[in-house]
Amino acid sequence: MSLSTALLTDRYELTMLDAALRDGTAHRRCVFELFGRRLSGGRRFGVVAGTGRLLSLLRDFRFGDDELRFLRDGRVVDAATLAFLEGYRFTGSITGYREGELYFPGSPLLTIEGTFAEAVVLETLALSVLNHDSAVATAAARMSVAAGDRPLAEMGSRRAGESSAVAAARAAYIAGFGATSNLEAGRRWGIPTMGTAAHSWTLLHDTEEDAFRAQIAALGIDTTLLVDTYDIRTGVDTAIRVAGTGLGGVRIDSGDLPTVAAQVREQLDGLGATATRITVTSDLDEHAIAALAASPVDAYGVGTSVVTGSGTPTAGMVYKLVARQDAAGGWVGVAKASTDKASKGGRKAAFRTLEAGTATSELIVVSDGFEELETAAAHPDARSLQVALVVEGEVDAAHEGPTGVAAARAHHLRVREELPVKALALSRSDPAIPTVYVDAGPGR
Repeated sequence: MSLSTALLTDRYELTMLDAALRDGTAHRRCVFELFGRRLSGGRRFGVVAGTGRLLSLLRDFRFGDDELRFLRDGRVVDAATLAFLEGYRFTGSITGYREGELYFPGSPLLTIEGTFAEAVVLETLALSVLNHDSAVATAAARMSVAAGDRPLAEMGSRRAGESSAVAAARAAYIAGFGATSNLEAGRRWGIPTMGTAAHSWTLLHDTEEDAFRAQIAALGIDTTLLVDTYDIRTGVDTAIRVAGTGLGGVRIDSGDLPTVAAQVREQLDGLGATATRITVTSDLDEHAIAALAASPVDAYGVGTSVVTGSGTPTAGMVYKLVARQDAAGGWVGVAKASTDKASKGGRKAAFRTLEAGTATSELIVVSDGFEELETAAAHPDARSLQVALVVEGEVDAAHEGPTGVAAARAHHLRVREELPVKALALSRSDPAIPTVYVDAGPGR
């Protein structure tokens, strides 16, 4: 039985709903938009992640007896609002960027259309999912770019909350990692899992040689032996003596990795183990991975940095009302004018302009009059970025589960090829392409 997600919500969402039901504005049709004002951490691009998770959580956004009892006992809302929440179902529509898509400042990542009552209560859940997952995916994409063709494994479960760890593994896989150590992520999302032994395995045995022999007996010679529990050079010698030159790999988790990797490669080759792979771990981030580009490393394992967004644990996205019906039923665009927090009113259609297959701008067409939104046909030199995710309350299941994850990963790897070369640099900078707003309709 699924658990309700309805109370994964800030209290003020429900107090606004309570007041709106009282004054009659709760049933006004509204358009909310989820976007980022800027790219956090001076990143040059962002990666959308969490969309499929959010859609599944939306299915369970229901107020059951336990949830209603909590709200009643805490006097959060009045009886009329409790009655409304008892029958709550989102019957509106959501369009947005495909999961795995790149984004830039102002990109309308989600557009939620429905009554104020239906849409306002989704704010906290939508932001908590996309802010976390997109931050992880953006960091993971930078690491994937730095790693090039060398495989990456996500190993950060012990550095995150238990639920966040599963979500982070999913986001990292979408953005280019090839495997995770987290078994629940493997079960739930179809991500390949990996892992052999920790230092405690070696310490458990009387000698390092005993530990290696036992591991090989259990897992075969294609396993990866952790060689730095004691002395790395001795560990490599022991590993090859026990396993032979057909040993699958060794893992190094400490030391000056560029220097140590070169020494281990030379030692392995000298012992005849020329095909034995070297995996490095030890607090890697995108900058450390880039520094190892010229080193004889075959694979990377990344933990803390990827699950915490490599120093940027949130994508800084916001959820704002951008249009609503007025008392007469006409549509009006609305926007904040707050200093450094201004928003852009109106419904939006988003396109990525391309020149010879390379992205040149994020083109956002703004409709204040709510005429039909522009389609790709109006922009032959651009790629349309938005797809239908929920139509009249019905979730498109293609974005959920392992199938949705695989599709998001494939989409990300494909669209990442559109980035200009300057976007691949790891230094802090302005977004790789500009965001350009134009008004829809005649004379624009």
